[in-house]
Amino acid sequence: MSVLTRDEAQTRAQFLDVQRYTIDLDLTGGEETFGSRTVIRFTAAAAGDTFVELKPATLRSISLDGQPLDPADLTENRFPLTALTAGAHELRIDATMRYSRTGEGMHRFTDPTDGETYVYTQLFMEDVQRVFAAFDQPDLKSVFELTVTAPEGWTVLGNGVAEHRDDGRWTLAATPPISTYLVAVAAGPWHSVTTQHAGLPFGIHCRRSLAPYLDTDADEILDITRACFDRFHEKFDEPYPFDSYDQAFVPEFNAGAMENPGLVTFRDEFIYRSAVTDTERQTRGMVIAHEMAHMWFGDLVTLAWWDDIWLNESFAEYMGYQTLAEATRFTDTWVDFGVARKGWGYDADQRPSTHPVAPDPAAVPDTASAMLNFDGISYAKGASALRQLVAWLGEKDFLAGINTHFARHKFANATLADFIDNLASATDRDVHAWADAWLRTTGVDTLTPHIEESDGTWSLTVDHNGSRPHRIAVGAYDHTPDAHHTPDRLVPRDRFEIDIPHNGTADALPGRRPALVVINDGDLSYAKVRLDPTSWETAVRDLSGIPDALTRAVVWNTARDMVRDGELAPTTYLEAARTHLPHETDLALAQGVLAFADIHIADRYLTPENRPAALATLTALCRDLIRRTEDGHNPGLRLIAVRHLIDAATQPDTIQDWLTNDTVPGGPELDPELRWRILTRLAVLGATDETAIAAELEQDPSATGQEGAARCRAALPTPEAKAAAWHALFNDDSLSNYLFTATAQGFWQPEQADLVRDYVPRYYPEATRLAARRGPAIAEAAGRYAFPAYAVDAESLHLGEQSLNDKDLIPALRRKLIDQIDDLRRALAVRNAH
Repeated sequence: MSVLTRDEAQTRAQFLDVQRYTIDLDLTGGEETFGSRTVIRFTAAAAGDTFVELKPATLRSISLDGQPLDPADLTENRFPLTALTAGAHELRIDATMRYSRTGEGMHRFTDPTDGETYVYTQLFMEDVQRVFAAFDQPDLKSVFELTVTAPEGWTVLGNGVAEHRDDGRWTLAATPPISTYLVAVAAGPWHSVTTQHAGLPFGIHCRRSLAPYLDTDADEILDITRACFDRFHEKFDEPYPFDSYDQAFVPEFNAGAMENPGLVTFRDEFIYRSAVTDTERQTRGMVIAHEMAHMWFGDLVTLAWWDDIWLNESFAEYMGYQTLAEATRFTDTWVDFGVARKGWGYDADQRPSTHPVAPDPAAVPDTASAMLNFDGISYAKGASALRQLVAWLGEKDFLAGINTHFARHKFANATLADFIDNLASATDRDVHAWADAWLRTTGVDTLTPHIEESDGTWSLTVDHNGSRPHRIAVGAYDHTPDAHHTPDRLVPRDRFEIDIPHNGTADALPGRRPALVVINDGDLSYAKVRLDPTSWETAVRDLSGIPDALTRAVVWNTARDMVRDGELAPTTYLEAARTHLPHETDLALAQGVLAFADIHIADRYLTPENRPAALATLTALCRDLIRRTEDGHNPGLRLIAVRHLIDAATQPDTIQDWLTNDTVPGGPELDPELRWRILTRLAVLGATDETAIAAELEQDPSATGQEGAARCRAALPTPEAKAAAWHALFNDDSLSNYLFTATAQGFWQPEQADLVRDYVPRYYPEATRLAARRGPAIAEAAGRYAFPAYAVDAESLHLGEQSLNDKDLIPALRRKLIDQIDDLRRALAVRNAH
């Protein structure tokens, strides 16, 4: 299919003004296709040619100003409109479109629990063309009117309030001007909880089989929604710009959520069937806040071209964490951001595929290249940059600039230049220079402290490896020995702010040097930090004695970065985790540290010979946490420990007993997530079989159960099981996006390196062919989940590097391979360093 170039979009935006789409969708035509009729009313600024995009199964008819055109003129996804005259025109298109099984376009899903069917749209980037014909680019905003014919018993949701007419059709209220990619429809026998807030209808929706779980959490979801809605109205001068606010939790959704105006769609894993930690609830709350922020930044004011996608995502990411902390009980959101989310940005920024937060427009010449920038840089690094900007600018001036931005560009489009100009209008500071330093550069600065002590005073200087200015806090901590607390407690002596680069000599500070000095305390900037030798000794011994969780997160991130950079032995990180996590109280920190220890250190950074000892350390640590929580006072920490003990098990006996008895001694009782987790680990260890998997699936026939069974079957350590899984992944194109992912997650296991060794060279050519057949969503899944990540050796690295020479690689897979191969190169470097 042809991709839209930036030059083409700019030309068409100057040529056309699109007033209105009238769209009629018929969802009653069977399991494979649906009907799509579109009327587009537009004005041409002058005589000339252009094109409209669509990807139909069948183009039945097309007419311009009442004159029929030849459907055979459709070339790939473009229909030419030639010899247009200046003035008003009406384009009519009647097509049959295909349902998707990959989460792109109009996705169709039948729930295995009860046989009910649901459809929903995901129209990002170019996928609107899979649903209706459009001049598909973000700066051709228009009014959209939709009518939907749906099977009896279905409810239709959309961007505006829906009305069910007597003839069985649904009409959706006309939208204000929005971009094509933001149009949304979700239809099916939804279970809904509705309410009113601020004079608007609010609703949350899920498939019927999840109704009990939605009902259990409905108050929490709606309370967060109302609180964030009210908080945004305190921050923003512009009122919420749409007529309703629905949130639909939909099956097999590729992203976390999508900011469709008035109808936010979420992956329905956020409707919890099994026990979760409070940090996971916080994550759901953050996503709710993130998507709501998009109603203003992204929907009301929209990027002009995809080079500014970071403006949407960085702003929503920052506002999601900040507003949730301000408006709800989840007040420690930045700890989770620091220990879990921020590493995503740091890692992406150190790969060959790194790019500026705000890339040069020439670096995003078309939609295919734009899709590659949905990464840790556009989200986590961008949000970190905005957090630093607020620290430097002050929140009052920041919000003043934002409100100017909304007022000037509402229901229109804006660029980075517009955004910076509007911020600059609210302050005397040089925001343009800040933007050049922070948004137009790549890589991670490193800040290294040096401390000198003399005559009862101490001083701090910071070596700055990088080019960005930083406004950071410095925390100074002293020991407070406590006979009842080992490691020692640390208490704050002082906290002060400094600018980097620092002009002049270091100030002398009174007293002996502190036991621990933490730069970037509070995590307000985006940089790798190091500790001076004395502070490092204190951290290794007393990290869990640091009183503030966000400071502990900064220190844990320092250790993480040092491991990744080859400066700290992975086993030293494991020893620190073994020492300090038994005293940890913050769930996000416990989960983040254990995840890095498990997924990166035990599975990749240590050699196969050293892996059993690492798993034994993790098992002992998890047992300590389980013993510590026997009194029931911290069920979230206990759940984290149970999950990681299952994943680290090298012998089946304990976890098999848990599965047989349907409980962990002292709790928790096993829910579906834990049962499938145990069964997957037993499959890896060769301690279960197809009979047990089938029996578990009969007990839990849900969509999640189907995925669990696929994961278990792919993990069985037999040649037959691996051959069947490989065929399903790379030869049988019937797997949905979620079943593909589950199968891929089960296939590669560190314990089974010899069994799957011959599949490593097969992966690259077969993934290339798969991506070309099934498109970007499956390509991304193949690159992320089906990649042989545990084959950490020089031969695998060479194969990967050679694969990048294949001219048939589509951009989505090429980008994933570049990143995975660089991670493989880093893993080898870490092994060689120690």
